Amino acid sequence: MKKITLLLITVLLALSAFISGCGGKETPAPAAVEKKTVKVGATAVPHAEILNVIKPVLEKDGINLVIVEMSDYVRPNIAVAEKELDANFFQHIPYLTKFSSERNLDLTYTAAVHIEPMGIYSKKIKSLDELQSGAQVAIPNDPTNGGRALALLEKAGIIKLKDGAGINATVKDIAENPKNVKISELEAPQLPRALDDVALAVINTNYALEAKLVPAKDALFIEQKDSPYVNILAVRKGDETRPEIQTLTKALTSEEVKKFINEKYQGAIVPAF
Repeated sequence: MKKITLLLITVLLALSAFISGCGGKETPAPAAVEKKTVKVGATAVPHAEILNVIKPVLEKDGINLVIVEMSDYVRPNIAVAEKELDANFFQHIPYLTKFSSERNLDLTYTAAVHIEPMGIYSKKIKSLDELQSGAQVAIPNDPTNGGRALALLEKAGIIKLKDGAGINATVKDIAENPKNVKISELEAPQLPRALDDVALAVINTNYALEAKLVPAKDALFIEQKDSPYVNILAVRKGDETRPEIQTLTKALTSEEVKKFINEKYQGAIVPAF
């Protein structure tokens, strides 16, 4: 009887050890999916605001969107070319084309997102009819936006440009200036502050919004919605096919972004898709 009991105990111990050994092998947890980080340079308004709309959407797609706010028109393109940024969102097509050509940069774009109608603003007059002879008029000093501003002044009847001057027009291309206005060329971000000193300033919408100006209400004259100056997502050539860039492009041209632009900016900014 003792031998049977001893044998039974031995079998039970062996069985227990076997079961414990099998149970000790835990099923490994699935490896966490590593998020891809995408850095995008953008001016604060409206570009960074629009990017913030899609940030949680991209998070669900495994992309950590890092928005780097920038206030000038030079550094964002250089930072993309030098791989400090994956993309930037601040400029229109003519500016990217000219900048890339002059700096020999291999940049292109994927998404055409919105149009920011450039406007003519004033703190000194309520109508362009009140513009005095010899008045000071400020425009952006970068070539593309400077040409765009001159074209807008022509459309408003303040000056006339030489035939064929186009988007590359400079003050030297002014053919007629009946009121002899004095053109001052300033850094684009300074233009809202210049309104205290000049009769008129031609201001990009993003800087107008930052200065709490309402283009649809405050501009004395504004570009029409058919403006060719579409704001885009710029990337290095060859990166258009990167999955995360394609996901970013799709998010920027989604119905959610279109609804946000229409509701937030009330016509000051117009979706381009």
